[in-house]
Amino acid sequence: MTRPALRLGTRRSLLATTQSQMVADAFTERTGTPVELVGITTYGDVTKAHLAQLGGTGVFVSALRDKLLEGEIDFAVHSLKDLPTTQDPRFTLAALPPRHDHRDALVSLHKFADLQPGAKVGTGSPRRVAMLRALRPDLEYVPIRGNADTRIGKVTSGELDAVVLASAGLTRIGRAADIAQIFEIEELLPAPGQGALAVECRADRPGLVEALSVLDDPATRSAVTAERALLSALEAGCSAPVGAFAFDDGHTLNLTAVVVSIDGREAVRKSAAGSPSEAANLGRRLAAEMIAEGADRLMGEHSH
Repeated sequence: MTRPALRLGTRRSLLATTQSQMVADAFTERTGTPVELVGITTYGDVTKAHLAQLGGTGVFVSALRDKLLEGEIDFAVHSLKDLPTTQDPRFTLAALPPRHDHRDALVSLHKFADLQPGAKVGTGSPRRVAMLRALRPDLEYVPIRGNADTRIGKVTSGELDAVVLASAGLTRIGRAADIAQIFEIEELLPAPGQGALAVECRADRPGLVEALSVLDDPATRSAVTAERALLSALEAGCSAPVGAFAFDDGHTLNLTAVVVSIDGREAVRKSAAGSPSEAANLGRRLAAEMIAEGADRLMGEHSH
């Protein structure tokens, strides 16, 4: 008797299906249960609006969650940074697999420092714009949409001099060769949860939650829990430039975060360390310290 296949819902983009297939393969390898991918088009995929205008997180997630509730799919894979920080009680994060590279990458013919003044750099992220402006206020930052191939094409065609994308995504779709430079976290702190995937299913299916937990990586879970707790406490939507990165070395959880004004001129940057078991508290505590130093003021009209 072969076991019936589980249905994994995924966005249809190359990156989403690649990520979902990786999760499907890992699950089948560990459990012997076959998994079939079900492609779903989300509002975030079809709309032409910029992500910051859409309210950011959630636009790629709701269609997948609808299919979970309707029973058309058994579980879904999201890029964790697309998931709203408030947990919906109808769903559970059954697994957070080992995180890939958390850093941002520059796709260009030149290194960032070597771009000519006035060069056009494309990114759809207010966080990246604010932090890059802090490093190079002399460049022009252009909002862009579209999948990775479309964005890279704007550099190849000469429409833009560079684009900034998540390193993990470029590597997953086989475009690592296009990377001119990886930004270290001293230069550019990633979005909370960047590089991590979330495996989500309905909370009322304990057997499935248990089965999917074989994919969970405790060190990734504690790190992103701290980052997302910080983001939630800062009440920062996608439009607020917040960067955060935590690392669990097995003993201590180290969290670094920054809030940058949209013009890149002011920033509040702080770090804290604590026990991995207290990840959410660590994130909330660091957020409170940052607010005490004026982080909320920097968000200005971009706070929610």
